[in-house]
Amino acid sequence: MTRLVRLGTWLPVTALLLTVAACGGTSTAASPQAASSTSTSTSTSSAAPTSSTTTASTTSGAPACPAPGEDFDCDLRQRIASVGGYLAKRPGTTGVVLRDRQTGAVWSNDNAGAHVWTASTIKLAMTVNLLLRDRAGSISLSSADRALIHEMLNSSDDKAADTLWFRYAGEDHMAFNSAFAEYGMTTVQPQRGFSEFYPYWGFQKCTPVDLDHLINYVLTKLPADLRDYVVGQMRSVAPIQQWGVWGAGPAARPGTKDGWSQEQGGWVMNTVGFAGPGERYTLAVMNSLNGQGGYDEGRQTVTEVAKILFDGRF
Repeated sequence: MTRLVRLGTWLPVTALLLTVAACGGTSTAASPQAASSTSTSTSTSSAAPTSSTTTASTTSGAPACPAPGEDFDCDLRQRIASVGGYLAKRPGTTGVVLRDRQTGAVWSNDNAGAHVWTASTIKLAMTVNLLLRDRAGSISLSSADRALIHEMLNSSDDKAADTLWFRYAGEDHMAFNSAFAEYGMTTVQPQRGFSEFYPYWGFQKCTPVDLDHLINYVLTKLPADLRDYVVGQMRSVAPIQQWGVWGAGPAARPGTKDGWSQEQGGWVMNTVGFAGPGERYTLAVMNSLNGQGGYDEGRQTVTEVAKILFDGRF
């Protein structure tokens, strides 16, 4: 028998069908992490910088605003630089994607393209899929199903995710995964060899870029009523998820979907969400501890990233 952790409790499982730990896929033979991306600061905005983004000079001749994220205002550029310095001292590897939905500016660090176990962040994609299929009439969600969606978003309940996945994955088990690319998650990688039911929500990998695309699909492509529902759920998560993007602080009115799991190679701690008036900013952070730290270290890392970027800004 193999013993795995689920929400802090040791449970026996069979070697053929593994359960999911702490809102994410726990495996006994996790594949190596992909090499870090070489992505750097980018922008989809063609607008000229406003006066707030113009680089001034200090008396020494050095720029007042640091280079990362040139298309963001000076305050955010300074905050981005602080994030880089902070992460350089933290355990594991951390990928970050920050987006300003108003200007289109995007900053991503070198690990933004690295594949990491999704843990429970994939539940946000599941929610989008279920709501859209119900709207299209291809499935009919019951009141019990909708209660499970709430539990999945609010407290990241694994049993709720299991029930919905097994019920609506379809005969070929691909109904969810075949749709994820439509939400911008073009590099999601379901992992074989960990369960009889393949693909399974608990054994998937993606990148921070995938999560950035997902949250922006939620905010810009979902029908208004479905968007408002998901945003409301993410803004009112249970205490177990009040970290990660939640670190932006109450004035930012953040919303988050977190994911955490213990893999053979160590803990992964992930967060994706939004902050600011009108959900102006989105943030995706994936921290693979690589055996260099645990849940507490990872939770601190991803929360501090959001705090550095947003706390006191609004």
